[in-house]
Amino acid sequence: MTFSARAAIVAAVTLAFAAGIGATAPGVARQAETAQPVSNNTPEPQQVPTMAEALADLEIDAPAAPAKAELQTLVDDGDDADYASLAAAVAAQPLAIDDDELNCLAIGIYYESKGEPLEGQLAVAEVILNRTESGRFPSSVCGVLKQRGQFSFVRGGQLPQPPEGARAWKTALAVAKVARGDMWDSKVSSALYFHARHVSPGWRRARVGSVGNHIFYR
Repeated sequence: MTFSARAAIVAAVTLAFAAGIGATAPGVARQAETAQPVSNNTPEPQQVPTMAEALADLEIDAPAAPAKAELQTLVDDGDDADYASLAAAVAAQPLAIDDDELNCLAIGIYYESKGEPLEGQLAVAEVILNRTESGRFPSSVCGVLKQRGQFSFVRGGQLPQPPEGARAWKTALAVAKVARGDMWDSKVSSALYFHARHVSPGWRRARVGSVGNHIFYR
């Protein structure tokens, strides 16, 4: 075989082989055309919001303003007035007698403690008023004073009437109003009994204290 004939055969075989490869592997070209780019695994930097953006995204509920306390208007009816001293409270009282109970209370104060300081007179008034609430004595001031054997100035169940113009009577009347209106606290506010210092009745009662010339018990 001549050289030119051999070269022609080799060229024919090479062309046939190349054609076969193209016919049997069509997917290679297609895969090359459809291949997706490989994604970058490096994470992208996140955008950090500014302070203004963060505050804009938040719904901040402002706390409700505290409700103003309602101011209760206190009407001063004279019974609960504040005084700098017992003497001031006594001096502020009008001298009118409002009712029989007040008159009886003033009579008891006058005859039992008219020579005592104001604290002593108030203490006697407290004893009389405490008895009306104790359940062991009459429930009225006049009844407490008229109870048999309790107050030596009472004769035959009748109360004497002090001289209206006497200064001591006016003081007793004012102290009675202070005591009944609870305008000043007594040092022996729980007492139910009392006696003068110069006597010794031998009572087995709880001693509350002493004011002026009297000793008080409950």
